Amino acid sequence: MTKMANAKLSCPALFVAAPASGQGKTTVVAALARLHTRLGRRVRVFKCGPDFLDPQIHAIASGAPCQNVDLWMCGADDIAWRLAEAARDADLIFVEGVMGLFDGTPSAAELATRLGIPILAVINGASMANSFGAIAYGLKHYRPGTPVNAAFANCVGSAYHAELLEKSLPADIAWYGHLPRDVDAAMPERHLGLLPAAEIEGLAQRIEHMADLLAATAAANLPPPVAFDDVPPPVLPPLLADKTIAIARDAAFCFLYPANLDCLERLGATLKYFSPLADAALPECDAVWLPGGYPELHGPALAANRSLWQSLAAHVDAGRPVLAECGGMMALFETLGDVKGNEHRLAGLLPGQVRMQKRLAGLGMQEVELPEGRLRGHAFHYSKTETMLEPIATSMRPDGRTGEAIHRRQRLTASYMHLYFPSNPEAVARLFSR
Repeated sequence: MTKMANAKLSCPALFVAAPASGQGKTTVVAALARLHTRLGRRVRVFKCGPDFLDPQIHAIASGAPCQNVDLWMCGADDIAWRLAEAARDADLIFVEGVMGLFDGTPSAAELATRLGIPILAVINGASMANSFGAIAYGLKHYRPGTPVNAAFANCVGSAYHAELLEKSLPADIAWYGHLPRDVDAAMPERHLGLLPAAEIEGLAQRIEHMADLLAATAAANLPPPVAFDDVPPPVLPPLLADKTIAIARDAAFCFLYPANLDCLERLGATLKYFSPLADAALPECDAVWLPGGYPELHGPALAANRSLWQSLAAHVDAGRPVLAECGGMMALFETLGDVKGNEHRLAGLLPGQVRMQKRLAGLGMQEVELPEGRLRGHAFHYSKTETMLEPIATSMRPDGRTGEAIHRRQRLTASYMHLYFPSNPEAVARLFSR
């Protein structure tokens, strides 16, 4: 990192995008992060959009937390200071796009263009030759000014196949190399996307193997430096200075934005972690946060831990705050029905039941006006609730459509919506205060 005139920071950076989901962006970014880390560079990775799973993989690959960046959910100011902090500390920054380059509003293309970060287009090259170049050309020229500077081929069949793909590129798009078709290196998936990093067998070895394959390609070279605004982090009032927040964190509850944890600490809170799968009671605390995850995959273990739910019920009955998001909320209903039709008796703190569906039941960015203030976030779930509870609020999507119901019992707030705490830290402080 170097300091530039006019309060700018300079750091090499690359925005890795694709024409669609499933092209191998996460695989390539993880391999690149590991390769450059092995070369002794300090690497920071960011993920575009409201993703919990890809960042877990990138944190392992780079050895540092992976933050989310999204112009709607996070906002330009939040993105600016997080990138500035990375540029001060790192030798290289990667940003992984979301879905296809131009999908969503705002899209990954808009973010990359606004930040001035060159784009590497990752394209699945299987079953094509010259069409590879046509796709790369289209990504660069579909919207004038989109900084697609290079292309990378994934799932390549042979050295000759790679040669054909490279020759198909127009002169203004550089060839960054390729990864061969490798079933063993592919990241396994389930209904919410990739598996959590902790569940991927041999993840570190997979990443190392892919980094080996990239070592002889142009991807091993540092990309050009990018100028980032020298923005300091926001100064937050210590509204939670005397509060201890207990946070569920295990295989069933693993969807946590690093930015949310950072926000709570910047507000002065002391954070304690517990496992609803293993712990018999809550730790001593003033408030509880049950984030999202996969309670539907751990129904028997969660149902068996009656003492933990009794401890949480006593916490709620004492008038202490609880925030339960998506999977966290699902665990608080009386029963949870999994995809096989099994019913699991869970916390019973919310009346009714929740049932897993085979199809996506909720997706999209959300904004909600709570008594504590307006907050942004997103929803992504495969279950539906059946409850007599009347919501205290309903979130709204950016296009004006209604989103998710927000339920409240005493100081327990529950919803499918995953909140992005930095969107309104003061409102979050009020949520976790009595």
